[in-house]
Amino acid sequence: MKVIGMVSIIPIGSGMSLSPYIATCVRTLREAGLHCELHAEGTNVEGQWETLCTALRQCFERLQDQGVQRISVLLKVEMRSDREPSLEAARRSVESKLAG
Repeated sequence: MKVIGMVSIIPIGSGMSLSPYIATCVRTLREAGLHCELHAEGTNVEGQWETLCTALRQCFERLQDQGVQRISVLLKVEMRSDREPSLEAARRSVESKLAG
């Protein structure tokens, strides 16, 4: 089942700069074949539900390998049964309403 969503993975107690850990997770999600769009408070994702779940587990493992002992995750996921969800289609829909 294809899903779109937003994930925010926060290593706790790992210092002020989180960008190396975020880069690890985005790289992991992309390597899994998920479409990712990074933004200031998380990452939008698009792909198969099973792939996302597996990739998130790999993110945890890779962060632990980097010495992270505590991880907080915010995950918001949408699936649709009437059509295939798409980040681009969602964005286009809002943009068309803003334009007109």
